[in-house]
Amino acid sequence: MKPRLSEPRVRLSYRERCRIEDLGDAGWTQAAIARDLGRSPSTISRELARHRRCRDGRYRADHAQSQADEDARRPKRAKLVSNLRLRRAVRDRLRNNHSPEQISRRLREDFPDDPEMWVSHETIYQSLYVQSRGGLKRELVKHLRTGRRLRKPHRVADERRGRIPDMVNISERPPTVEDRAVPGHWESQ
Repeated sequence: MKPRLSEPRVRLSYRERCRIEDLGDAGWTQAAIARDLGRSPSTISRELARHRRCRDGRYRADHAQSQADEDARRPKRAKLVSNLRLRRAVRDRLRNNHSPEQISRRLREDFPDDPEMWVSHETIYQSLYVQSRGGLKRELVKHLRTGRRLRKPHRVADERRGRIPDMVNISERPPTVEDRAVPGHWESQ
């Protein structure tokens, strides 16, 4: 296996964005820009689609970098807190005893062209159970099928499934194993 010479670059740097702007203004294709930067063509395509300015439709590195910095800020506002229409739709469906999974799928069917009205089932659960990610009232928990007031973890903290009974840890081997004098203490080919 070859050692990795450098860490993978997840986000585009400002220097790369400037290069995208320059090459795009020079008329290079997205694939050619991707080859020049050593990036995937889909990365360049997403970058250009995400950060084109509305007024003139051109890509500007300064604008793209500031927008990317803003998008990367944490903590993010919960979707159900910031979108009143979505919160009402989820609340009404919860009151009709729909599960978060059903609500999530149904919203995608009802609003296929409006991603702002899409929400994952996990977001709905977090909004109900996690105080800081609120947006939905705790009283709606009773409409969930389990009716639990708190979220139950899938495993017990000290549970150790899949363990070998009476297993001896490798660090606790007797010293006679080290000299490999007894057959069975070593492997042959």
